[in-house]
Amino acid sequence: MTSVVKGFPDPVRCAWASGELSIRYHDEEWGVPVHNDRTLFEYLILEGAQAGLSWITILNKRAHYRQAFDGFDAERIARYDRRKIERLLLDPGIVRNKLKIASAVGNAKAFLRVQKEFGSFDRYIWQFVDGKPRVNSPKSLQQLPARTVESDAMSKDLKKRGFKFVGSTICYAFMQGVGMVNDHVVDCFRYKVLSSAKR
Repeated sequence: MTSVVKGFPDPVRCAWASGELSIRYHDEEWGVPVHNDRTLFEYLILEGAQAGLSWITILNKRAHYRQAFDGFDAERIARYDRRKIERLLLDPGIVRNKLKIASAVGNAKAFLRVQKEFGSFDRYIWQFVDGKPRVNSPKSLQQLPARTVESDAMSKDLKKRGFKFVGSTICYAFMQGVGMVNDHVVDCFRYKVLSSAKR
């Protein structure tokens, strides 16, 4: 639920949150710690789909992605065959890139293997920040890194496990999205909310 109250001036936000959709995403999701496996898988697939594109492009297609990819049910996606992939390539509601669609299927299989090994994907992925969010204190977007030691380690391990479209920059964007790092600028109203939340 957004913290904006009608009749009061808009709070200070990170500069990238400019349109209605991105503001809602910024205020309600970005940087909030996620521990639900299906939601983590959704972010992983969407961040990979975003490669080379803007995040707002993906946000605009997100609802349709959920429909086209069976609510990001990894078990169902892992069973997609060539005919299903060909149908997805004709779907204008998603990013119609053959490599990205095929990687979603391969990533679903790798995701299931990780779940089996660790008990949950959540347990596996949060180990890269020792189980708790890293709180950064950027004063501007220019101070945000594109990658970190942690995202490098995550990327390397995910690739070793068979994941695709998981370069370090993509992994860092994933970490920002699922709250493994709090990269709201210090003047943003969400920075204080998330940095003071119980971990």
